[in-house]
Amino acid sequence: MGTRLGEEVITIRTDGYAPIGSYAALGDGRTVALVATDGCIDWYALPTLDAPPAFAALLDPEHGGRFRLAPDGPYDVSRRYVDETNVLETTFRTPQGTVRVTDALTVGMAGPLPWAELVRRVECVDGSVTMQWQVQPGTRFRQARPWAQQLDGVPIITIGDQQIAVRAFDIGEPQVQEHRVTGVAAMEAGDRGLLAISSVDQEPLRLPSRDEVERRVDATVDSWRRWSREIDYDGPWRDAVVRSALVLKTLIFSPTGAIAAAPTTSLPEAIGGERNWDYRYSWIRDSSFTIDALMQLQLHEEVHKTLSWLLSTISRTAPDLHVFYGLDGRLVEGESELDLPGYRHSRPVRSGNGAARQQQFGNFGDLLESVWLYVQHGNRIDEGTADTLFRVADQVCDVWRHKDSGIWELGDHEDYTISKMACWVALDRMVRLAECGQVSPQHLHRWRIERQDIKDWVEQHCWSEARRSYTFHAGTDDLDASVLLGGRTGFADPKGERFNSTIDAIRSELSAGPLLYRYSGMRQKEGAFLACSFWLVHALTLAGRLEEARALMDELVALGNDVGLYSEEMDPDTLQMLGNFPQGLTHLALVTAAAAYTDAVAGH
Repeated sequence: MGTRLGEEVITIRTDGYAPIGSYAALGDGRTVALVATDGCIDWYALPTLDAPPAFAALLDPEHGGRFRLAPDGPYDVSRRYVDETNVLETTFRTPQGTVRVTDALTVGMAGPLPWAELVRRVECVDGSVTMQWQVQPGTRFRQARPWAQQLDGVPIITIGDQQIAVRAFDIGEPQVQEHRVTGVAAMEAGDRGLLAISSVDQEPLRLPSRDEVERRVDATVDSWRRWSREIDYDGPWRDAVVRSALVLKTLIFSPTGAIAAAPTTSLPEAIGGERNWDYRYSWIRDSSFTIDALMQLQLHEEVHKTLSWLLSTISRTAPDLHVFYGLDGRLVEGESELDLPGYRHSRPVRSGNGAARQQQFGNFGDLLESVWLYVQHGNRIDEGTADTLFRVADQVCDVWRHKDSGIWELGDHEDYTISKMACWVALDRMVRLAECGQVSPQHLHRWRIERQDIKDWVEQHCWSEARRSYTFHAGTDDLDASVLLGGRTGFADPKGERFNSTIDAIRSELSAGPLLYRYSGMRQKEGAFLACSFWLVHALTLAGRLEEARALMDELVALGNDVGLYSEEMDPDTLQMLGNFPQGLTHLALVTAAAAYTDAVAGH
């Protein structure tokens, strides 16, 4: 995240790359922009977060494009989100004066605008400060070359079919060059300037007035605060829980309700390595976990929309389930490698994700768990959904003995313990749905028999007496942190001997301070996986080991960056963030761990 000095953060770039943890995220329900502590927006995909980004210096500092706004000369930086919003406030302190920059992806009266609008409001708090800015889009992953021109007094940048209007008010006269628009403003105490870029694809281009944009910034703050007031959580780590909920809301694609795993592609799990994936899609697993997290916070509108999208989407392929889908519900066909430098020269850079072709049995349990949680909150499923789930359950009975790629999307097909546990969850939830009249009980006896067969198989083949632990997969003594989820789903008795000894074995082998690696043998290949540590908090809580859970959670909450965001992984030695950012799976794991702990303490 750069170097933190109290509330100040110093961003040190390497070959033009800022640390992954130095970014804050802005969102409007359709796309996400990432702002580094030095005032550079290095990632901004238009018009949606899964589109080729117009600003992508994150992966290509020379040609990717960025939107820079910062003082001319040395400065110190501190920043925060405006309370309970996704609107960012950055304060630059120079020897001559102080300026405050407010960044927002603005929204309209009833949700996302028909166009995309990124606004940067600059206020000189004291003294005098010269601000420099530059709007320089990139090539959208080498698809087109930007061209800037001034039309009727307004700078317009065209990139293929995309148009970006630059609106500059009291922030220096825009200078239009071939591929960018720049400006310099000498500001005195009390001065207030505004930069806004509005963009469309193959549509008329909206050129908003200053008053209109100013009103939208304030309305965006109010909109986020109204939403945050609906969060029902009163326990420890409230700030971290609310921030995580705001991250999850940012990742929900408002036109459909799909939730992206992350807004970025190809941020590496090890600097210079090849484990660089595209996460701009909606995984069944992440959707299920998100539904659980949002239910914990009583955010019923988002739960309903995400679950409805998920059920509608999977109905097109059921009883076969794909690992993930596009944010519009489309099937994703494999991946391609892009001719880009990659983050800190970590290649390849990928568009798409090869896991689309995999078989992952965890999806069955994730899907049925989501539906069961929804029903438990007093809701009912429709007849079409009931029929789809009926066929999915029968599919589980037919395939659970097969090998798959597992939760970690590996190339080696094995009898992964977590996949078998998930198949048990799927049939267990179907039995419950049938017993409470939500689905047909016609095959209830079959589901019960197969559920017990799965349980017996796992206890026999996926338990190691030598390790006193559930294992990574049948036939090995290797360990896997994801089996900690077995206590949460009810497969294992969380207060039982087997589950508790599994916790201890996993902590002994996979831990690095408060962090956990995903499974045996990964210490030299990638960072520690942040969600796994929050899963451990959850497991300790369910096991009744509340002091251990509280101490671990305190350590993990302190590892967020200066504005409370997390990536996918972290280097345990340097505490530098790794992987795509911000990572939904990490934030939702934080929420569910905090909620579980709070409930356990209340009922203790």
